[in-house]
Amino acid sequence: MAEARGTHSIGFLEFVVLAAATMSAQAIAIDAMLPAFPTIARVLNVADPNHIQWIITAYMTGLGIGQLVWGMLSDRFGRRPILFGGLSLYVIAALLCSSSGSFESLLAWRFVHGLAAACVTVTRSVVRDLYSGRQMARVMSLTFVVFLTVPILAPSLGQLILLIAPWRFIFVVFAIFAAIVASWGYWRLPETLHPEYRLTLTRKHVLNAVKLVLGNRTSIFYTLATMVMFGTIMAYVGMVAQIFADVFHRPNLMPSMFALCAIFMGCAAYLNSRIVERLGMRLISHTALITFILVTGLHVVTAAMGAEQIWTFVLLQAITMACFSLSVSNFGAMAMEPVGSVAGIAASLQGFISTFSGALVGIFIGEQFNGTTVPLAAGQMLCGIASLGFVLLAEKGRLFHAHHSSSEGKLDRAAPIQDVH
Repeated sequence: MAEARGTHSIGFLEFVVLAAATMSAQAIAIDAMLPAFPTIARVLNVADPNHIQWIITAYMTGLGIGQLVWGMLSDRFGRRPILFGGLSLYVIAALLCSSSGSFESLLAWRFVHGLAAACVTVTRSVVRDLYSGRQMARVMSLTFVVFLTVPILAPSLGQLILLIAPWRFIFVVFAIFAAIVASWGYWRLPETLHPEYRLTLTRKHVLNAVKLVLGNRTSIFYTLATMVMFGTIMAYVGMVAQIFADVFHRPNLMPSMFALCAIFMGCAAYLNSRIVERLGMRLISHTALITFILVTGLHVVTAAMGAEQIWTFVLLQAITMACFSLSVSNFGAMAMEPVGSVAGIAASLQGFISTFSGALVGIFIGEQFNGTTVPLAAGQMLCGIASLGFVLLAEKGRLFHAHHSSSEGKLDRAAPIQDVH
């Protein structure tokens, strides 16, 4: 039955929106939680205010570890059964989170929730099955635009839920959203991995795939560049509620200001989708990364001098996040480009390294919160510098140098989607 459905065509726009909605199931479970942090800390008797960040940490830890499994299984059994099996587990885990009676049990189920949400990494494999080169970067950027509507709306959604229902209902909304996305994809998303490309998960095959992913200069160093940049976003997400409450004493402004910064990310992602095929991934991402370092450096100076105000924080953070969007969306495409033959395992390993290790970076930065914005700004600047170092290693010391390929923008595998272009 799955193979029969896989022969149906899906339009390009629907594919992009469905892929973005699938990935949004991951993001909504982070951002919609933020307004509920004070309530959860009070109801579940969380003693240390910084420990409330562990709700995000537990989820991200599961997310990182889970990515080692789902993509690998999708290379063996196909994309559809793994993706929809994971989303089913996501629904169950979200409902169990909603019934948690203690902070410890909430953290445990959030870890499982993250493990299940990691199945969304298979979406990257689907994109890589269908596209390569600059066109892959364009698709990922368009997906990123829709994906970023989640952080724009999610905190406001969480706050709205708190006005009409207990905080536990937030997890029920997660489950409902994932169930809708899974149902949509089940009926409309074809199987993009042809049977002849499926791997047998023998030790030899897995090790060879891992060797390809970790041994390729472009793959590994752009993955590491993504990792440290991802850490800056995790630090921001973990600290933003405390910053608006403890630094600016305006916690009610957090959802709207958070949305404003996310709008900059979305606009940057859309801009990238419009110009990447003309200018190239490297020119755009390298320029954005250097700008990221300069802006975060200015933010450090502003915060250290005691001149930080809400408008300076929002403005500098918005520019920072726009640069993040322009750089990371292209980093991901470049990391996947040379490893399309093992796209599932590649997405797993790259996702694990960037998400799990990036979450650890974000946790470390978040634990430095001291009632000012200096730790966040300084952590972001240092991560930007580290990312630049990895990019230089990937490019052998040369920035802005375009790589041309005869296959750029074309499918390098036959795929059952007839209408995707």
